[in-house]
Amino acid sequence: MIEKDKMTISNANRAERSGLITPDDFEPNPKNPIIAAFFRNIGMADELGSGVRNLFKFGKRYSGQDPQLIDGDIFKIIVPLDDDYSFDAETNKAQLNHDNFGKDFGINETQQRMVALIVEDVYITTERLAKTIGITQRQIESNIRKLKSLEIIEREGGRRYGRWIVKQ
Repeated sequence: MIEKDKMTISNANRAERSGLITPDDFEPNPKNPIIAAFFRNIGMADELGSGVRNLFKFGKRYSGQDPQLIDGDIFKIIVPLDDDYSFDAETNKAQLNHDNFGKDFGINETQQRMVALIVEDVYITTERLAKTIGITQRQIESNIRKLKSLEIIEREGGRRYGRWIVKQ
């Protein structure tokens, strides 16, 4: 559920304990083993426990506050939202420091935008990159070859279920 000041996600759970989860005291276990097994089988699951780490790592970008993870029979995640704090097109560049990214590597503005979009979504497709940036898919692929040759990005996994890795 997305509200003005928060986003709440609830899911059935096989709880090991009850209460708040923090990066310091959590033990990785799938909150819903059936769903976890499904995504693991199709190659779309990250390593166990990475979701909690990523929520705490990236959650502050939306409000400056840590998310709340509440374990129980219903697993709940509450991500605070703050329109004045949350990044948009302008603050996204400032927070992720993409304005200057790549200038030391000799990449152009299009390639910098591609890297920024890849950082935001490691599963982004070349088709979506092309539509978002406003160039052809062939130009995207050419720029990807350049970024790979400069060892700025790499692809992990296949074209369909793989993800991008930005080496910084």
